[in-house]
Amino acid sequence: MTQIPLPASALAENHEADAARDDGVREIAPDVAYRQLAIVNVVFYGEAGAGDGGWVLIDAGVFGSGPAIRHAAQARFGGSGRPACIVLTHGHFDHVGVLETLSREWNVPVYAHPLEHPYLNGTRSYPSPDPHVGGGMLARLSPLFPTKPVDVGAHLRDLPPDCSVPFMPEFRWIHTPGHAPGHVSLWRERDRLLIAGDAIVTTAQESVYASVTQAPEMHGPPMYFTPDWTAARESVRAIDALSPEIVITGHGAAMRGQEMKLALAELARDFDSVAVPEDGRGTRPG
Repeated sequence: MTQIPLPASALAENHEADAARDDGVREIAPDVAYRQLAIVNVVFYGEAGAGDGGWVLIDAGVFGSGPAIRHAAQARFGGSGRPACIVLTHGHFDHVGVLETLSREWNVPVYAHPLEHPYLNGTRSYPSPDPHVGGGMLARLSPLFPTKPVDVGAHLRDLPPDCSVPFMPEFRWIHTPGHAPGHVSLWRERDRLLIAGDAIVTTAQESVYASVTQAPEMHGPPMYFTPDWTAARESVRAIDALSPEIVITGHGAAMRGQEMKLALAELARDFDSVAVPEDGRGTRPG
């Protein structure tokens, strides 16, 4: 099941500094941090102490993660913990678990790629997941995962066509489909920081054990929810071409440095043999 193992030296986290704060997040840059909520990560953009409207939430976790997100926001940014907006990498259940609740409570816009809008305005369900891929318990349990759309239509907005990211200066969004039609990753050139969503992940998300232990590896998108492997391969190659220095993914720990970059290059080069399941029902690369 392991794809490309990563050493602990590739971890981007500073556990000592994180433990000294009370916000519960893992700070990767002065203005970028993330928090693991069950099987998924949410990302917080903004300087500590930025106050209401001075920060952005990227993705919205799983069902029940609202209290943890609120606590992190209030502890890190102050005020009531209200962001300027919510930006989505995509709309799978583990990235929109409390989206309806938070967007209504905060009354803020939700930005997503137009191709994701049907899954966010209540009109279309995702394809059912494939339990026959990856060999892990989470993959086998995936038919139980929700595929019905959430409905945040009143707050939903298109990501700008110029690829800028609202309220996130210096970042631009990159269309990285395959795992979902409108999947995007967020890129900042200055420090070569990539918020990758599920275009790549850094743990074997199909495995309960790996999800719990966060054993680090460079891994393609979660197999059970990836229907288009041709697009997924091209997205990984586009990410590799950026040569990111720091990567925060939707699942697994943030990674940085040369060892991470070499693993990403290997994944991009050998994607068909490393990441694509032989027995899946999705569209395989041609």
